[in-house]
Amino acid sequence: MKKGILFLLKGIGILLLAFVVVFIAIIGVLTVTEYKPEDVEELALQGESTSGVTPGETLTVMTWNIGYGALGENADFFMDGGSHVSTADEEEVYHNLDGILETVAGANPDIVLFQEVDRKAKRSHFIDEEAYLYSMSGMDGMESFAYNYKTLYVPYPIPTIGRVEAGLMTLSRYQVDSARRIQLPCPFSYPVRLANLKRCLMVDRIPVEGSDKELVVVNLHLEAYDSGEGKIAQTAMLKELLTTEAEKGNYVIAGGDFNQTFSNVDTGMYPTVSDEMWVPGKIDVSEFGNSLEFVADNSVPTCRSLDRPYAGSDRENFQYYMIDGFIVSSNVNVETIETLNGEFVFTDHNPVVLKVTLD
Repeated sequence: MKKGILFLLKGIGILLLAFVVVFIAIIGVLTVTEYKPEDVEELALQGESTSGVTPGETLTVMTWNIGYGALGENADFFMDGGSHVSTADEEEVYHNLDGILETVAGANPDIVLFQEVDRKAKRSHFIDEEAYLYSMSGMDGMESFAYNYKTLYVPYPIPTIGRVEAGLMTLSRYQVDSARRIQLPCPFSYPVRLANLKRCLMVDRIPVEGSDKELVVVNLHLEAYDSGEGKIAQTAMLKELLTTEAEKGNYVIAGGDFNQTFSNVDTGMYPTVSDEMWVPGKIDVSEFGNSLEFVADNSVPTCRSLDRPYAGSDRENFQYYMIDGFIVSSNVNVETIETLNGEFVFTDHNPVVLKVTLD
């Protein structure tokens, strides 16, 4: 009896030791290979265009979090209260990407801001989504990409998320003189940050015809799952950048997934359906001053919860959010803002389309 207990305890001890050794090894590898971007980095540009933006002409800009092609209507995700880590097979990912491309073609934008685009990730079956979207978009122009998630291995949950290389992608029919990655504050400390996002702003500069001013286009995806400090710090940095550019007289358009609602947009039609649901932060737009305007269309929610699949669910009692939109400078005239109702078929976000003219 005693020998049996000792044998069992020895086995448990060996298993625990093995677990500790593997854990230390994973932390060691992730530490050595940690993605450590500079505060500001110049980005490579693909494609060619010689045309700048002309004041007075209508400019169409689309922003869309594409959920790495794997968060379509059948998906739920463990971090939103769902049960799955792997949310789509390879065929479904391509199906979603093709649906996204078809929607973009129908909107016919001049500039597209994508978030959650994978280059090499287990969750999207290692499809190079940047290359696929760029080659299949049909938009003649230029493209830029900035990493905001790059880790050799995400060791949780079980099964694990695994390798992730993903980021922001901007397409432009116009000439882009430069593109930069601006590092945002990271709210996570070591070792949690090793397998977490390193969020950023991607800033593309487009010449304005007949002017020494620039159209400054900012693609963004702010913090989601922090305790709140990260969103506040990142929003403050965004404000500083946009205010500085607006004070220069440049035209500013910033768009993306803010993971926050705007205080000037009524979101009462999308209440919290459960205290256990993820709750977005809130941006007090008055803190940004008079040189910047927040615009969004609340007639359709921009995002849905991933606590359960959308297909086949009770849509009347589903959790919806208004977290995607734009900020523009006062010299950018908003003609229309529309959230396209894609019924969350291809991703957990709806695209938002902005039409503007420059003074």
